[in-house]
Amino acid sequence: MHQSFMDCIDDLERVGQILRIREEVDPYLEMAAIHRQVHREKGPAILYENIKGSNFAGASNIFGTMDRLAFIFRRSLKPLQLLMETWSDPLPILRQPRKWFALPRTVLHSFPRYVRSSLLETTRLGDVKAGMVTGWKKKIPVLECECRIRDLPQIHSWPLDGGSFITLPQVCSLPPTDRPNILKSNLGMYRVQMSGNAYIPDREVGLHYQIHRGIGIHHTQAIESGKALKVSVFVGGPPAHSVAAMMPMPESMSELTFAGMLAARPFRYTVIDGWVISADADFCILGTVGPDTKPEGPFGDHLGFHSLKHPFPYLKVEKVFYRTNAVWPFTVVGRPPQEDSMFGKLVKRLTGNMIATQVKGVREVNAVDAAGVHSLLLAVGSERYVPYERREPRELLTQANALLGFNQIALAKYLFICAGEDNPKLTASDVRAYMQHILQRVDWRKNLHFQTNTTMDTLDYTGHGLHKGSKLVIAAAGKKRRELCHQIPEKLALPNGYGHPRMILPGIMVVEAPSYTLDKQGVKYGAKGDRPEAVGKFCTEIDILNPGLFSQKGLAWIVLVDDSDFCTRSLNNFLWVCFLRSNPSKDTHGIQAFSEDKHWGCNESLVTDARLKPHHTTPMEQDPAVERKAAEKWKRNRFAG
Repeated sequence: MHQSFMDCIDDLERVGQILRIREEVDPYLEMAAIHRQVHREKGPAILYENIKGSNFAGASNIFGTMDRLAFIFRRSLKPLQLLMETWSDPLPILRQPRKWFALPRTVLHSFPRYVRSSLLETTRLGDVKAGMVTGWKKKIPVLECECRIRDLPQIHSWPLDGGSFITLPQVCSLPPTDRPNILKSNLGMYRVQMSGNAYIPDREVGLHYQIHRGIGIHHTQAIESGKALKVSVFVGGPPAHSVAAMMPMPESMSELTFAGMLAARPFRYTVIDGWVISADADFCILGTVGPDTKPEGPFGDHLGFHSLKHPFPYLKVEKVFYRTNAVWPFTVVGRPPQEDSMFGKLVKRLTGNMIATQVKGVREVNAVDAAGVHSLLLAVGSERYVPYERREPRELLTQANALLGFNQIALAKYLFICAGEDNPKLTASDVRAYMQHILQRVDWRKNLHFQTNTTMDTLDYTGHGLHKGSKLVIAAAGKKRRELCHQIPEKLALPNGYGHPRMILPGIMVVEAPSYTLDKQGVKYGAKGDRPEAVGKFCTEIDILNPGLFSQKGLAWIVLVDDSDFCTRSLNNFLWVCFLRSNPSKDTHGIQAFSEDKHWGCNESLVTDARLKPHHTTPMEQDPAVERKAAEKWKRNRFAG
């Protein structure tokens, strides 16, 4: 398998999956624009040979399609899948002894391999100089050369970004103990800001690690012990290492073990003065993280919105190493699907239905990429607790709570869960069919379960503060309660200021509502004084105007938006708007709503306010001039190649 990132590029080039761009490209917006256009057209991986302001080549779209991922990891995917299946449920493999022979080698690759050198054992980081590697018993390519942060490709992806960022980093940390254990290391993909804000050039870089990330545990331990946390940032190396950095591994398992198994080659490393060094990386940035913070961001993130400037830890840079002929891999994130969506698909392919073996009774889970993954989770569970009474969610609620405590699924905002026995053919991956199934059965009076004032995804700004928001579990079991309408009811009447109703799915109507604006004093509010509480007035008025209409016509859910044409242009548009512009406890309303014994429900249609709110961040926008220039360059080089 690939021993370096350049090995991977050469491998892809042999099968015509590399586009070489030899003319100069600008890391400010242009490279990202080229990447987006090539990825959108399902084009090849890109090698940028001449980056303005840097002597290094860059590469992107390496992981842009599932076919390309399958090719890159063609020797390791099947054995790794088999190991995952065996770990989750060993009984089937015991019945097929022939498959056993593939397991030992995969397991052996999981153990990181220490690169020994008598020189390293007596040398402190400050004494290590580039070029010393030639005399070592086992060469460590990444330590061949040394540079500064400013020498690296300063890629700036979106006009409102606060600086240049590393978008495919492998951030490695160890627990701050006197005898660190490599198997307790954490390797995560936490974005790194190289320029902008108050960072001292070449000496400091921002380190944005989100909630529920392993490095946070190490950082907490370091602060409690009064030590600075030693952190290494790797860029490049075997492509399996980048995938491992975003893999949601259990807290007790190091991502380095997964990296070795996916690469079909152990993760090679050494340790200098407490810093882990990935021997085969293209670049390695070493530094320390203290208890203080500096503003990081803004950054156009994978939800399709800008994350704002917030205080985050930062890395005090000690050394920057790189290998000969190093290549700088990067990606560009934005409204899904983007290249990073392929990572999620690869994880699902590798792990299969592992959650079903970890959470009893759950058959399938789908974190919906179009809704930003954490914003919407669809699950198929089971309802077996009380078979002699009317079927309604009981066991499903136990399963929902278990899911919300399982690894990074804990960040889910909306969780829909239904009983698989009601339709054995139902799959959570078919969003249209799933939504129809659950809306036919859900009882809005009983089946809405909120968690308020809870922790949320760092990148989700729909709550009342950073990391703050709410969750909603919607559970359904039993026979159909309603037939869903497919068209707007003929006699539908809407309150003043609301219009342009559209159907997006059976039973779901999208209505254009007054958008939030600014008054003369600069205070944000809805048009015509339409504040959030006015949605309750909408619910009352539409009920009066259409008595009994919603029960009769099967209109189960009404979603209020800024632009109903955009929202209903595609299912992905609806999912992005509905679940990324609403906070469950604040923006969920209903016709004939009530509260009883602290349980909220409604007798008629559910109503969700999915408009952009004053506290939301702005959707990411491209620079038209840069996009045109990038399109011309992509076209020229595509046909030249």
